[in-house]
Formats: sequence, structure tokens, C-alpha cells
Amino acid sequence: MSKYILAIETSCDETAASIIKDGTEIVSNIVSSQIESHKRFGGVVPEIASRHHVEQMTLVIEECLKQANLTPAELTAVAVTEGPGLVGALLIGINAAKAFAFAHGLPIVPVHHIAGHIYANNLVQPMEFPLLALVVSGGHTELVYMKEHGHFELIGETRDDAAGEAYDKVARVLNLPYPGGPHIDRLAHEAEEAVPFPRVWLEADSYDFSFSGLKSAVINYKHNMDQRGEEIVPAAVAKGFQDSVVEVLTAKTLRAAEEYKVKQVIAAGGVAANKGLRTSLEATFKERNIPFYVPPLKLCTDNAAMIGAAGHYVYEAGIRGDMKMNGKPGLELDSWK
Repeated sequence: MSKYILAIETSCDETAASIIKDGTEIVSNIVSSQIESHKRFGGVVPEIASRHHVEQMTLVIEECLKQANLTPAELTAVAVTEGPGLVGALLIGINAAKAFAFAHGLPIVPVHHIAGHIYANNLVQPMEFPLLALVVSGGHTELVYMKEHGHFELIGETRDDAAGEAYDKVARVLNLPYPGGPHIDRLAHEAEEAVPFPRVWLEADSYDFSFSGLKSAVINYKHNMDQRGEEIVPAAVAKGFQDSVVEVLTAKTLRAAEEYKVKQVIAAGGVAANKGLRTSLEATFKERNIPFYVPPLKLCTDNAAMIGAAGHYVYEAGIRGDMKMNGKPGLELDSWK
């Protein structure tokens, strides 16, 4: 018998709900974005994000059920992002999930946000183990080894700025709108040349990342040009910055994939929508005959379908939340098995 999971995601600035069938099929997927509200501030304002979630949550859930043509009685469980994320934003989704689950006698399933990003891939291509996941988003840059469903081994992470965070900060230096990633990606592809910026490799055997120094190099370059009264070429700066990020991400992911002898490499997170990164990863792993997959753009950015996909396997593992569930902004990615 098929299982239908209602999933809720409110970890940052998207109010989202989705219904997933058997962990692999999207029945409905609704996302209410707040980008326009936060754009003038150059980043997400937590209080504003929480208020928008309160306004949109019920409407998004109702639309999700309507599009799926399902009633609450036909659902199997409610999955919700428990963390990490903005605590105020997380609480809106968690309390909505608890209220819905209580009202309809459904079990509630807690889902880790990063597990959701990883499982977005399962909605388009079956995950084959062992696999390596490169997670790149505004708050996370991680390499995760999985030997089976629910097993997560963190083998590399950022020591300072996440890749997406660095993109947004460099975009501000270039006076580009928020979110900065898509604008830098577009500019980089328009550039005829690139400003040479450093690559940060850390220790020879490390799979960790560091983008703070690269961000500082871009800022220093801009300050030096300003002091000399010279104009920068934004496209050349964007390309130089992106080339550095992409080269390091690609090289470390390839080295880890070969060392761990994985059957599959997947990319996940908002920065996985970056054209330059996708192109580099696809070409690199095609050359090495290692299967590589990345979700479509709409499943890279925050959405509830990914939470439902992961939630199905959390449910199957017998993990349940309760009415004491709380938002956990610093939640670690722990294995279910």
C-alpha cells in the first residue's frame, strides 16, 4: 500500500508544503518565496521571515492538499524540518506540523534539512550506495559519505564561510542584488577574462573547505582598485571568484569519490543550481566514468518535496517526533541507522 507523506519546510525564507508518494514521487509541491521581501536588506531578516511563514503556512498546506486531490485521512504521516535553520522560522513549521498531526491523528516525523537536500536526488534518480553527496548552500558546504539509507558520515565541511554565504558577500561587494549566487553565475559566463584569485586547499589530506580567505581577496582587490582610482570589471571579478570556488569543490569531491570508491556522486543544496559548478562536476565525473546526478533547479533550492523524500525513509526507520518537538537551529546530521 502506498504511503503519502505531507511535508513542511520553513527553515529559512521559503514557506513550503509537499505531498510525496513512497519517497520518490512528487504528488504536489508548493513553495511561497520571500525573496522580494528580503532583497532590499541584502539578506534574510529572521523576524520578517517568521512573520511571512505565519501568514502563508495554512494557505500553503491547503493548496498542497488541493493540488494533490487528497484528504488528511489518506495521509500516512507529517514530516517537518526540525533543523538546522532560523529558530523562529523552524518553529512556525514545526508547530503547524504538530497541530495538523494532532488534529488528524497522524504520526509526526522529524527531518534534518541537509538530509532533505540530499534526498531531493531520490525524486529524480534512485540513490545507489555507497554514494558521496556534495552539499553546497547558503549555510553549508559539506561532503557526506552514505553507505546506505539513513547513514551519514561527514568527511568534509567548511571551516568558515559556506560557499553560498561567500557568493552573497561577494555579490554585495559588486553591488549585485540578493540572492547573489545567480547574479555572479550569470556575470561569470559573460566574462572575457578572469581576475586571478587564490585557491584554498588546506592540508593535503583534508576534505574541508575554506572560502573566507577568497572572499577577503575579492574585497581587498576592490579596495586596492578604488584607492588607485581604477574601475573594476565586475564580470572578470565574478568569473575569477567562481572559478576558484568551482575548482576547489570539484577537485575535493573527485578525490573523495575515488578514495571512498563510491557508485554514485550527487550534488545538493541551493548552490548546486549554479551553472558553472554543475558543468564542472558533470564533465569531471563523466571523464572518470563515475555516475553523477544533480536535481533540477527547483529541487536544489529549499522546498518541502525534499523533506518528504527524506521523511519517507525516516518514517520507515521507525523514527517519530512528538508534541514536545522544538526547533533545533544547530542540529547535527546524525545517522538514523
